[in-house]
Amino acid sequence: MIKDIIKKLAYKIGSSINTLNFGKEETELLALGKLLCNQQQSIISNNITDYEFKIFSQFGEDGIIQFLINNIKIENETFIEFGVENYLESNTRFLLMNNNWSGFVMDGSTKHMNFLSNQKWYWKYDIKNKAVFIDKENINELLKSSGFKNLGILSIDIDGNDYHIFENIDLSELNPSIIIFEYNSVFGKERAISVPYNPVFDRTKAHYSNMFWGASLPAFDHIANKRGYSLVGCNTTGMNAFYVRNDLLNETVCKKSINECFIESKFKQGLNKDGSLSYLDNESSRKLMKGLKVINVKDGNLEDL
Repeated sequence: MIKDIIKKLAYKIGSSINTLNFGKEETELLALGKLLCNQQQSIISNNITDYEFKIFSQFGEDGIIQFLINNIKIENETFIEFGVENYLESNTRFLLMNNNWSGFVMDGSTKHMNFLSNQKWYWKYDIKNKAVFIDKENINELLKSSGFKNLGILSIDIDGNDYHIFENIDLSELNPSIIIFEYNSVFGKERAISVPYNPVFDRTKAHYSNMFWGASLPAFDHIANKRGYSLVGCNTTGMNAFYVRNDLLNETVCKKSINECFIESKFKQGLNKDGSLSYLDNESSRKLMKGLKVINVKDGNLEDL
């Protein structure tokens, strides 16, 4: 019952966050977030979806992150998130403001990053930002510029080359405790596939439907496992997958299978050729993109979607 109350309270007020400046309403949101954090302590579960709540995240990621950082060892309270748009709705903003973590965020839009820098609250927190289009060639230089080592959280959401970017990240010093990937549930839970690498990838230009982007959950699971991380859960909307470094797993935060965690999103964000919303479900989107080339990340071969 308590977890249901948490979700209802948080989702009720979270939908209007993009219109807020740092004033009375935002202060109230942070106060509510603190209350929800305290209420989490009464929940006994190793299913991360039971801890979901939304303050500044798109869905229930704020609550999941609070659960994870309170149940594994975090050496440094630092985060890097890229693909944040203007950062008002993001995975790490509540972490910045509620827990006073230090962060570095990036987005390809100069307009978005200028908007963030001009927020009234920006000076109050230890956050840096950079407008840059990320590719395989510049990612490690960008991450190194943060100055962070043994990172707390790395969150990746660029709606395109996500798999290829992560594959090329040097983790030797960055060594994040938690990694968050946005997966494309339209690609299903059976095949470890990604869009082929394109240094100037744009999801709308890749296919007019706007649904040909990123990688499947099995693809992220494949590369994360190879690099020493295990899946511990996905959010209930079928968007974000949470991975924890193997040496930090425990009885509360434990490894889960893809079948246990995969959730197919119900978003209807596909587009028609004129750019209007098509409202197609995932199965219809898959049929629309049938025959497009994806890469099987296990063998490196191209195959039809």
